[in-house]
Amino acid sequence: MPDGAPEFTLTLHPKIAEIDAADWDVCAGPDNPFVSHAFLSALEDSGSANARTGWLPQHASLRDPDGRLIAVAPMYAKSHSYGEYVFDHGWANALERAGGDYYPKLQVAVPFSPVPGPRLLCRPDAGAEAAPRLAQALAQACRQLKLSSVHATFCTEADCAVLEEAGWLRRVGMQFHWENEGYADFEGFLGALSSRKRKVLRRERRDANAAGLTFLALSGAEITERHWDAFYRFYNATVDRKWGSAYLTRRFFSLLSERLGGKVVLMMAEKDGKPVAGALNLAGADTLYGRNWGCQGDWPFLHFELCYYRAIDWAIAHGLKRVEAGAQGRHKIQRGYLPKPTYSAHWIAHTGLRRAVADFLEHERREIEAEMAALEEQSPFREEG
Repeated sequence: MPDGAPEFTLTLHPKIAEIDAADWDVCAGPDNPFVSHAFLSALEDSGSANARTGWLPQHASLRDPDGRLIAVAPMYAKSHSYGEYVFDHGWANALERAGGDYYPKLQVAVPFSPVPGPRLLCRPDAGAEAAPRLAQALAQACRQLKLSSVHATFCTEADCAVLEEAGWLRRVGMQFHWENEGYADFEGFLGALSSRKRKVLRRERRDANAAGLTFLALSGAEITERHWDAFYRFYNATVDRKWGSAYLTRRFFSLLSERLGGKVVLMMAEKDGKPVAGALNLAGADTLYGRNWGCQGDWPFLHFELCYYRAIDWAIAHGLKRVEAGAQGRHKIQRGYLPKPTYSAHWIAHTGLRRAVADFLEHERREIEAEMAALEEQSPFREEG
């Protein structure tokens, strides 16, 4: 910072409770529930994000020379790379082979949530300099703590541009999102598909709804502890089958309901009054975000119905612009979820590793852009004209 420039102060907080919820949320804004004080505090207070799980809170707050909070960032010291969905295991191995320590590192992210959203959270009246100052301060903190790197994952394209300007490396990924083109209902969406794809979706919905299940779309106070007990069983069953480590505790889901209220949308399927499957979503200002899902039993097309089609129904009914159904899943394309770029930014202290990662990211970006273009050709939507 030039001599004589006003002093801005960055502080790292070992728990989000040290930052006033109202002050945090002024910076975070109302659009994305995952960066709200309520969501992040639920992770900590439930024992889901802590040293035991390898997500040690180090939330950043930036204050101007007058002591006013102008920006914050959800940040964690990580002792591993799990629960991030943006993979850097190869980078860690490379640095360790060269005799360095990759862990601990700093992660600007929402734990266990591959949800794009803002990461440089600035007060609306903070001015244009707030985000660049925060970006520079995060890298400086990494240097002062003598850590290998700091990573902002699933950030917005605008945040990524600010970080890149501050010397961070840009990484591009891909997800599949459904866009609401002003559809009146699900049939209106189907009408935009090619005839062959429309028939496939109708058949999948018909078969899912012919299995004798009752479907519920619950939100706010409609979600009871009985529902969360069932969903937690589904969550654990899915984790055991796929990953083998359940980060989220049972208490997290109760706190989620308590603190986010109507922003929590739980799709449930019941058989004879007993829950057999569930899909957890959070509603933002214009987006429904799909998160966890689980099921007991074998039901035809239930995953598609509960996670994708019911989410589309809900988004249309509530006037939302899109559904983001989480990470991976090229099978989503045929269900109307098209490829969209995601962004991350990375500041790496080690010069040699930084150079190697920059080369890798350039090559990876070209591959992803080519893959997205190829996947667009698989769009189920009717061609115009």
